[in-house]
Amino acid sequence: MNAFFAEFFGTAIILVFGAGVVANVLLKQTKGHDSGWIVITFGWAIGVFTGVLIAAPVSGAHLNPAVTLALAMAHKFSWALVPLYMAAQVLGAMFGAFLVWLAYKKHFDVTDDGQAKLAVFATIPNIRSYWFNVITEIVGTYVLTLAVLYMAEPEVGLGALNALPVALVVLGIGLSLGGPTGYAINPARDLGPRIVHFLLPLKGKHHSDWKYAWVPIVGPLAGAAIAAVMFLIFKSL
Repeated sequence: MNAFFAEFFGTAIILVFGAGVVANVLLKQTKGHDSGWIVITFGWAIGVFTGVLIAAPVSGAHLNPAVTLALAMAHKFSWALVPLYMAAQVLGAMFGAFLVWLAYKKHFDVTDDGQAKLAVFATIPNIRSYWFNVITEIVGTYVLTLAVLYMAEPEVGLGALNALPVALVVLGIGLSLGGPTGYAINPARDLGPRIVHFLLPLKGKHHSDWKYAWVPIVGPLAGAAIAAVMFLIFKSL
């Protein structure tokens, strides 16, 4: 249960920073309104840094079902714990998104753009082409999980999951690969907050776009699986 709560609160912290920075940029009458993509990518990266910093000593700080899957496939994590970790991550993401709604409640109220409100909670592709959107998520998550697998290797010198290297990788992915889909690269980060968006009594709410919701689940899990297979191949050479 200690690991469950570490994953829960660590993932919640990621969403407080990540969904929070999107709210700050997109919602009306905020201090950071229209401050742009660089601000968003740094907010998410600092969220990952803080979440990993908090959770790493207790759970290893997966904070992402794709990372949990990759570590299990690479024989670095017990399959028996996978459901527990993934449940904690989704619930934690929901809690973090709810806290962001509370913090920005008045700004949600004065914002009339329903799609901007949805974007605080969930990813939205700029060009909707489902299979290309999936490919983007696969590539981004492949990069993330392969990096994480090597960071977990003692001979690299980073030991177990480390806050700053993971945050820098996430920052780089956002800057380089985040443009097409908003770089979910984490099924919990998208699914949990999307559920919260669906449940909340948001004024002028846009639909929760469930037709797209499978993309940031399937893409990251597929990217993580490919990364784990490639990692095992590289290790066997």
